[in-house]
Amino acid sequence: MDFKKLASQVTKIIDETPIADIHTHIYSESFGDLLLWGIDELLTYHYLVAELFRYKPELDYEDYWNMPKQKQAELVWDELFIKNSPISESARGVVTILNALGLDVSDKNLNKIRRYFAKIPISQYVDKVLELSNVKYVIMTNDPFDKKEQAVWDKGGNTDSRFKTALRIDGLFDPRCFANQNKAAGTDFLKRWIEKIKPVYLGTSLPPDFNIEDGGTKAKMILECVLPAAREYKLPFAMMIGVKRGLNPALRLAGDGVGRANVDTIAKLARDWPDVKFLVTMLSRENQHELCVTGRKFKNIVVFGCWWFLNNPSIMREITAERIETLGLTMIPQHSDARVLDQLIYKWVHFRKVLAEVLGEKYFDLVSAGWPVSEADIKRDVSRILGGQLLSQ
Repeated sequence: MDFKKLASQVTKIIDETPIADIHTHIYSESFGDLLLWGIDELLTYHYLVAELFRYKPELDYEDYWNMPKQKQAELVWDELFIKNSPISESARGVVTILNALGLDVSDKNLNKIRRYFAKIPISQYVDKVLELSNVKYVIMTNDPFDKKEQAVWDKGGNTDSRFKTALRIDGLFDPRCFANQNKAAGTDFLKRWIEKIKPVYLGTSLPPDFNIEDGGTKAKMILECVLPAAREYKLPFAMMIGVKRGLNPALRLAGDGVGRANVDTIAKLARDWPDVKFLVTMLSRENQHELCVTGRKFKNIVVFGCWWFLNNPSIMREITAERIETLGLTMIPQHSDARVLDQLIYKWVHFRKVLAEVLGEKYFDLVSAGWPVSEADIKRDVSRILGGQLLSQ
């Protein structure tokens, strides 16, 4: 088999394989206005907001935040798409979405694009996005401390099986929620919400300096409440490590940064809690090799995703190849981290291309060494890493 034929076959199989998107910030229609979608939400996504201030440094932060969302979107469109080419990954992603929806953007008319979104019912649009992205289900990030979410769950909760739940436990670390981080109160709260929303996993984001041995609030609540609950309910614990909150507070959500973390903490947790599965992703590029090696040593660690600032094709290609070379097919290569429904389209269109390039090369290496690779082999492998199997194993 020549390389072009094999690469074409790999690309086709990856494109046709339904995806389990294991970490997003999108919601089902049951959650009302918590579900973000449409062109104005895409243009005011925090990646593009941060980019706007680079193109227009004379713009005052508060002046921007005081604008109506529609005006904010128009400003982003004008600066990033009209006055400059939308060549960054996040800007190109908007173009990918509009193209996939069949919209002619050659005239660069924002109002015409808005008319398309104004006419389509949200239920129909959810179906369309999931179909175009070939995503069979997404896992939401459900915050039990959010008043809007609490109201939804009190009235019956999620009704769309394509949107599964993950229980975000960051609020447990806030002393305003649990005085002195009371173990009993935290445990009762966790169990009540686990039984209420039936999450696929428990999850939290953590700063680069997180250390499970420092005796601090986070370490205490994880060791005394979160991990015992994860073990009892047989739920994975997802740790997303490396975000520096509020690096530039004036940018609000767009102002977070990245820092290199200590992988030894992950090893200690995996060693001390062998009956808990740890889903781990790290934000710093510099952590990736050590994370792979650590994951290789513990069967209860599943490395997943190219998170946030790593979601660039050049970096995804490097990390995906490194993980396959080190961990084989025992990792989850990507999650979308989408905050706006529409982003499922571009995140997976762009990553599928990266994955096809990397896997195509790896399969060709096998074939060149005399090892036969069948279509069934490729389908099995791709389904394993994209279809959510590693969550349940």
